[in-house]
This record gives sequence, C-alpha cells and structure tokens, in this order.
Amino acid sequence: MYYFIGIKGSGMSALASILFDLGYEVSGSDFDKHFFTEEGLVKRGIKILPFNAENIKEGMIIIKGNAFTEENVEVSRAIELGLTIHTYQEMVAKLTKMFMTITVAGCHGKTSTSSMLSHVLDNLVGTNYLIGDGTGHASKENKYFVLEACEYKRHFLEYTPYYAIITNIELDHVDYFKDIDDVIDAYTAYANNAEKMVIACGDDQYTHSLEIAKPIFYYGLDDDNDIIAKDVTYSKTGTSFDVFVEDNYYGHFDLPLFGKHQLLNALAVISVCYYERLEAKEVAKQLKTFEGAKRRFAETVIGNNVVVDDYAHHPTEIKVTIKAARQKYEGKQIIAVFQPHTYTRTETFAKDYIEILKTVDKAYIMDIHGSRESSGNITSEDLIKEIPNAEHINIDEANKLLDHENAVILFLSPNDLSKLENDYIELYKGKIESK
Repeated sequence: MYYFIGIKGSGMSALASILFDLGYEVSGSDFDKHFFTEEGLVKRGIKILPFNAENIKEGMIIIKGNAFTEENVEVSRAIELGLTIHTYQEMVAKLTKMFMTITVAGCHGKTSTSSMLSHVLDNLVGTNYLIGDGTGHASKENKYFVLEACEYKRHFLEYTPYYAIITNIELDHVDYFKDIDDVIDAYTAYANNAEKMVIACGDDQYTHSLEIAKPIFYYGLDDDNDIIAKDVTYSKTGTSFDVFVEDNYYGHFDLPLFGKHQLLNALAVISVCYYERLEAKEVAKQLKTFEGAKRRFAETVIGNNVVVDDYAHHPTEIKVTIKAARQKYEGKQIIAVFQPHTYTRTETFAKDYIEILKTVDKAYIMDIHGSRESSGNITSEDLIKEIPNAEHINIDEANKLLDHENAVILFLSPNDLSKLENDYIELYKGKIESK
C-alpha cells in the first residue's frame, strides 16, 4: 500500500494516478479543500482522507509531499512506526529507470510541452506520463514515460532521462537560486544526466552556454538551429508552419494554439518525434487535435466575453499569455486578474510585472499568495500604485468585473482562483439573462 501525504499536490496526484494504473493499492491525505488536481484521483476511486495520525498503519510505504515536515501528524507517525518514507522525487526517479523517459524542463512551457508530447505519443504508440497539472497515466506495456521535471531545489537531478528537453532557462525560484549562473549550473547538471541526447530551444539566450558532454540538438526559428520552423503564419485559428531538420524538409504542421511560445513547445515535441522516427504526417495529425494543458489558456465563452484561466505567474509567462489573447481575440479588451505568487518572486520582478500589466486595458491585483513564505517586503498595493487603471480585488469581489464587455478576462495565478472565476461567470450570466 502506497500512502501519499499531500496527495492533492500537482505532481503527487499525478504520481498516485500512475501507481494506481500500474496495479498498486493507493490512498492518501490532504487538506479538506477542493483542488483541480484531485479530479484524476476521484475518477479512479482513490481514497482521499483528511490528515490524521490514525491513517498511518504498519506496512505502508509513505510518499511525502515536499511541503510536509515532521510537524505534520502523519509524517511524525510514519517516523514513529519506522515506515519507509520516499520523497516525491525519489519515487518518480524509480519510474524513470523503468521506461524510456523523456523529461521536460524549463522555466516556462514545461507543462504545455509535456501535455502536448504525451498527447502525440499516446495516440501514436502509447506512453506513460506525469504532468505538473495533476495529470498522470501509466501502463506496463508502454515504452515511453513523459515527465515534467522541475528545477526547483534541483529536484530534476534525481531523474535518469533518455531524452532531456529544455524549453528555456531563466531566473525564477529566487528563494532558492542565487542568480542566473546558479540556474545555468543546475541545467548543466540536468542535461548531463541524459542517456541519449539533449533537445533544447536554441532561440533561448542561455541554452547555448551549457557545457555538456552529451549530444545536444537545438530547435527554434533562428537559422542556426537543427530543427527550424519556417513560413510561420499566426492567425485567429492558430499557428501554421513548416519544419526543416538540418536543412531537410520534415513536414507541415497546423497547431490550434496561439503565440510563439506554443510554436516553440510544438517544435520540442516534433524534435522528439523526428529522432524517434515517427511519420511527420501522423505527428501533424495529432498536434492538430491537441486542446492544451489544464489551466493553460483554458477558455470559457460567456456572451461576448471570454474567461481565460491560466497558470501564468512569472512575468514572461504573463507576457506571452497576453500576446496569445491578442492574437486570438483581436479587437477585444484585455483584462488581467492577477494574484502574485511568493513575496520573493514579486519583489524580484516587481518592475517587470508593472511594465507588463501596463499593457492591458485594466488590471485587478489580488493580495500576494505567500505559499512557502510567511511574509515579505512588498505588497500588491506597491504594484497597483505604479499601474494606471489598476485596482485591488479580493476572491469574493467578482462583481467588480461585471462592467467589462467585449473583453477577454485573464485569471493569472498558479493558485486556485476558481471561486472568483465561477462567481464572475454566474453573475455575468445573470446580467445577460436580465437584459
């Protein structure tokens, strides 16, 4: 019996789903609050309990979420009983040695790229996958294992990948990494763990600075890449492009997603498929049906407004999400509802947040979600006072959004803003019906 302490965590819920699919008995515990990541657990009938020391029994193998210490009553009880306790990374590392693992790392885009790659490979040849949006699936018969690999605290160094993908390198997790050189050092070690090759975005300013002993192939739009997208067309229906590999035509692709960042994500997927000798036409057929990852530009249309739920919280991610909204919904107002995530990130990138949010028609900013930090030297008001046409909003103030018409309302945060979103949707529906 595998017992997960913190089973609703995005990686933990996906890992629990995988172990269940492989035939193991699985249960776990978490806070008594709904998280979107628990959908796969509920679907499988995996038992989710509130934290209680009495849940921990002799013979269990414990998988502990990174946020939980001996202060948690279940962790304390597991130690008292002398049970085997694995971290999330340690358990995933065991899986990477069982299959041909393709890890996807990067400051941005790893969830979308992992989801896209899983979609293509699963439909063509079958694959196991563990994605940071809480999605996990496995079969003992599958050859491949697609894994979203996080760089925070160098967790991705636990894994043994066959292919190691790098979507980009940028400073983030500033509560852990000292500077960009520290980040590059972590990615260098990650790349050197690859058994076959590294596939990296060559348009990124830092990937070429990696000093690695493994073969590395670059993708992007620049002519010096190995895998290049040419004749790119961005439209209201998506993105179309041709792909050349080392100057040889590979195929034409139509992607129903928006923005250059999604094109680059697709090139990472296409690169793996090329090196695994999959037919370009079959790959193109699957990419055309990819609808996106959970909480990555997830759209709900109500009247003449569009609600977009997106995980974006780093300045670069917010910028590309805004650009994607403008590409798809030209002429509509762009409204941002943003909850900053962690005090250190907000303070480090304050100027970037301010400049980016100045570009939208209206910005609503929530209190900073501290996550693993209890306090900091900045508040959301410090951002608001520097952004014209910005104001504060709370989770229960959806009524503030009701005056916007012909608008795209972007909910931007890694946290669960579903109450604010759902309240707004219901209130706006009521407004439409009362007309």
